[in-house]
Amino acid sequence: MTSREQNVRQAGRDGHDRCDVRDRHDLTVTLPWMREGTARLLAAADRLADDDLGAPTALPGWTRAHVVGHLARNAEALGRLVAWARTGVVTPMYADREQRAAEIESSAALGPDVLRMQLKSTAADLDVALAALDATAWRAEVKSALGRTIPAAEIPWMRVREVWLHAVDLAAGVTFADLPADLVDTLLDDVTTALSTRPGCPAVRLTPTDRATTWHLGPATPEPPARAEGPAAELLAWATGRTTRPGLVALPSWL
Repeated sequence: MTSREQNVRQAGRDGHDRCDVRDRHDLTVTLPWMREGTARLLAAADRLADDDLGAPTALPGWTRAHVVGHLARNAEALGRLVAWARTGVVTPMYADREQRAAEIESSAALGPDVLRMQLKSTAADLDVALAALDATAWRAEVKSALGRTIPAAEIPWMRVREVWLHAVDLAAGVTFADLPADLVDTLLDDVTTALSTRPGCPAVRLTPTDRATTWHLGPATPEPPARAEGPAAELLAWATGRTTRPGLVALPSWL
């Protein structure tokens, strides 16, 4: 964690305006979230007709086929981190960002049946690989696609973000309101901490109407920050770039 991230988190805690940060390395929490999100994702994909996969999504330049292909390749990439943790052999998620982008484009061109099969098989393979890790392997350090050193115990959390958010992106029956409340809070912790370290992030106080806590985006300012109010799930949709809110400037990209 950078000193900037520490400052952002501590400021929130001192003001009692953010929920406690749930340990994203707690496998008793993240593995069930991952499996529930995967089930929701697979069910959503199965509801799509073949022609639906070519429809655009809210993600710029991505069709539903891009989303499904990305999720299959992401499961494989996280599987490489699992192998790294288990064997000690350095196995990055991707050689570079160009490899990641090329894999997504080539996957999006696959036939619908192949895409659905790969989505299911890669998710199952990742689950099996994670289940095989022992206590030592879970503590092993690997690197995220952005080069951040993390314990292997963070891999399920990385997959949690992917399966739940992209299940929503498929627009096939899963919405932000379907996310478990604790998961919404943990994602708000994650996104506000990350965005607050980005240049140009505006100062905004997120005030959920269904929570007793609030979250803060951006730097501390002498004047009161802008306010975003609404159900926590709706604020998460905005903070992750899935929706816009009148009167508020655009946020930097989260991931």
